[in-house]
Amino acid sequence: MIRKLWLVILVFTLAAIGCRPNADMVAAHRDAESHAADARVPVTVAEAVSDAAPQQSLLEDVTETAGVNFKHVAGGERFFVPRSIGSGAALFDCDGDGLLDLYLIQNAGPESQIRNQLFRQQGDQTFVDISAESGLGVDGYGMGCAAGDVNNDGRVDLVLSEYGRIRMFLNQTEDNRVRFVEVSNVGLENPAWGSSLAFTDYDRDGRLDLVVANYLDYDPSRECLDAGGREDFCGPQSFGTVVARLFHNEGNASTNNDTSSSVMNVRFRDVTIESQLVTRPGKGLGVLCADFNGDGWCDIFLANDGVPNTLWINRHDGTFSEDAGRFGMAYNAMGEAQADMGVAWGDVNADGRFDLFVTHRATETHTLWSQVAPGNFVDLTPTTGITKTSWRGTGFGTALLDLDNDGDQDLAVVNGRVLRFSGSLQSTAPDVDAFWQPYAQRDQLLLNDGSGRFKDVTESNPEYGDSARVSRGLVCGDINNDGRMDLLVTCIDGPAKLYFNRSDDQQHWLVVRAVDSNLHRDAIGAHITLIVDGRAQVREINPHYSFLSSNDPRVHFGLGAASNYDAIRIVWPMGEVEDFPGGPADQFLKLERGQGQAVQQDAQAGAK
Repeated sequence: MIRKLWLVILVFTLAAIGCRPNADMVAAHRDAESHAADARVPVTVAEAVSDAAPQQSLLEDVTETAGVNFKHVAGGERFFVPRSIGSGAALFDCDGDGLLDLYLIQNAGPESQIRNQLFRQQGDQTFVDISAESGLGVDGYGMGCAAGDVNNDGRVDLVLSEYGRIRMFLNQTEDNRVRFVEVSNVGLENPAWGSSLAFTDYDRDGRLDLVVANYLDYDPSRECLDAGGREDFCGPQSFGTVVARLFHNEGNASTNNDTSSSVMNVRFRDVTIESQLVTRPGKGLGVLCADFNGDGWCDIFLANDGVPNTLWINRHDGTFSEDAGRFGMAYNAMGEAQADMGVAWGDVNADGRFDLFVTHRATETHTLWSQVAPGNFVDLTPTTGITKTSWRGTGFGTALLDLDNDGDQDLAVVNGRVLRFSGSLQSTAPDVDAFWQPYAQRDQLLLNDGSGRFKDVTESNPEYGDSARVSRGLVCGDINNDGRMDLLVTCIDGPAKLYFNRSDDQQHWLVVRAVDSNLHRDAIGAHITLIVDGRAQVREINPHYSFLSSNDPRVHFGLGAASNYDAIRIVWPMGEVEDFPGGPADQFLKLERGQGQAVQQDAQAGAK
């Protein structure tokens, strides 16, 4: 029996190996459509699913009872384009007590006195605002964030992107007193318009490096009109491209991993030029760092708005090659460069290979690139049911997650237009300002039937999807530690919304935290395979996805009716492979590098 289990695991480990596509994708790149087309999309779509059986409501709005009192404010002139992009949020354990805390970003501008807020979880599923005393209550044109331990001292730090700069806050929490210190002159110069951020150890030196997606070469003096001749937000086609930036973590001033002194001396170095990222500028909104070709090294995907996506394949020597076309991910199946925003990474059809989901404008369809063979991605969107939703929205934040603990990856998307809609509006929430009502749309939930096909169940989740807002960030994680995945949604000029998962609590689950104890932090980039009843599920320790946001660093598995799991295999970011024994479901596991059973080199070969 044990040999059979490890044979299953070996098959899924070997699924990470294989040949890349044999030829470049041959496709004509059409210019991005005018943003005016966005205003012509109907509120509903004729291809709506009509035979869907009634579903249990999965999500409950607990924002008020949980004490999350946050209202986003978009600053600047009325049609200052950074207002229309919104701001994200982070889920991370700021104080090391095992509970996820919430960080929400403002966009009101510097010196506005409208500050970001940190909500500390109390242990009774409520939160208290500790922004002022934490050091994270800052103002600015805030966009995105990424949480990660940059100095390997066991405390999670935070990086923010703003219009015109990057800000880093080192976690100095001690004796239950949460304290972050902003550090300047650490080498993170980015005068461009930064959007989404991601930490990754691209060179395997044990330190987290930073990728910054930059959006537009924006000129705030430019004015744009809609189809009716009224002033509106300018679309991305009105501005030039910019280069994403890669910052290498140089470590502390003393020694590479000395956490006993000089923790404030963390330094980064801009390696955008030497890494080759400078060779292909874009209009980046989403970023995902993951292993796209199965060689065990982290690559970088940038979702671009209206120009071809870029996929930077790691050459293992500090440089990258741009291969989005060869991997079939620069354009959609029609050879079009779309308005790409949010990104999600997960195994949609349970074949042991990760697939990529990207959100788009309402005039387009979201795209699912299925990894049909290791390193070979194909746009299979029409076969997945994603186009058969009750309405189409302009999607931003998104996540692939198991909402009902049945063992497959479901889909959440939050929506909001980027230009004024002149037709019949969806029912807007009462807290949406009149200015933003023509931009508001309803958010969506889709359940996976187990084969990789989705069904829209938004109508069965009225607290989540009934009222239209201008949503942007979507953050997911098991916030209340009950084994079910919860959601946090950010909206432009509106309140953040916290949704607890109320799905069937008879379904079983497992939450895994993978830790490198030598580095005192979560093993970002670790690949985890779980075997349940002889079947495999795969996840990756990767909190940096969706849009402008940072998610739960743990991985969650739905086990369905299974009350036990058979085995776990972890491929660590440095390439080692370890096996861990099975056990009972419905628990939180902390698995440490070096504590499992090392897999022999010949069996490891396929994982590297």
